[in-house]
Amino acid sequence: MTDGMPLLSAEGPLNERYDAALLDLDGVVYVGSAPVPAAPEAVGKARASGMRVAFVTNNAARTPARAAERLTSMGIAAAPEDVVTAAEAAARLLAERFPAGSAVLVVGDTGLRLALRRRGLRPVSTAAERPAAVVQGYSPRLSYDLMVQGALAVADGALFVSANNDATAPLDFGVQPGNGAAARVIAHATGTEPVVAGKPMRPLHEEGVLRTGAAAPLVVGDRLDTDVESATVRGAASLLVFSGVTNPARAAVAAPEHRPSFLAWDLSGINRPHPGVRTESGVAECGGWTAELRAGRVRLSGRGERLDGLRALCACAWAAHPGGPVPDGACDGALAELGLPTET
Repeated sequence: MTDGMPLLSAEGPLNERYDAALLDLDGVVYVGSAPVPAAPEAVGKARASGMRVAFVTNNAARTPARAAERLTSMGIAAAPEDVVTAAEAAARLLAERFPAGSAVLVVGDTGLRLALRRRGLRPVSTAAERPAAVVQGYSPRLSYDLMVQGALAVADGALFVSANNDATAPLDFGVQPGNGAAARVIAHATGTEPVVAGKPMRPLHEEGVLRTGAAAPLVVGDRLDTDVESATVRGAASLLVFSGVTNPARAAVAAPEHRPSFLAWDLSGINRPHPGVRTESGVAECGGWTAELRAGRVRLSGRGERLDGLRALCACAWAAHPGGPVPDGACDGALAELGLPTET
């Protein structure tokens, strides 16, 4: 893994610079049952420009067909082949390790079971069937009994695979525990850490690149530890949007591998230019804003678009701490100057 890239500039819209967008779903295209307001128009405009689009999600509960139906109902045209799920990445990983017909205990939902069957593997539900592996994926109906069966099988030597390691997931009523949190039950009970198939590991985005034939993909997401880090792992550019889990305060203090290439309030940012940030001797300037490091804290002055101020703030903080995370509180004053919350 390499350190994250500094903020980049784009004189024209990103849809002209990158040939494909690998879009996360939860928190980027929709939140819970509702689309992010800017998303349907943004996807349509990007496609009209010639940009190819794949929906790359760590959610392993829905099948690609169900996810495509949901997107279409929200006004975003999508076919099953446009959707790449963590369930598919996990199934590919297991099929590469075990022969066809091998039993795999599924601690998850329909999407995961169908993905395994398509790869020639046999989903099971009990440790008594001596599965070669246990695979866990997000499910709103996950039962304790099924987690017990998974733990018994892992303790007996089965390979433990997690479709993704997301700690949380955004829903209509707030942020809830995600699959990464649920997987800790089996990991803690057995002392066995799972092999992770989804973001930020390579398999999921590799599939997205293959689907789109992208030479210059843009990774778009709302999470630092999955979406942005997955781009860092690949050496690809990333766009962080603030319509989901990550807020500006958290982005400002991000560790190097979690620093995105571009910032936007929502998905409309793929169809817009992104101004550059001039950084020199502890001072960063963007638009009408100037960020300066004084006594270990970022001070912000000026006026203009708030997003330009946030760009200057992040560039200043990241340049001051190129090899490690920004200390807590270092950006609070600058965030307050922009009228943004300081809680991460």
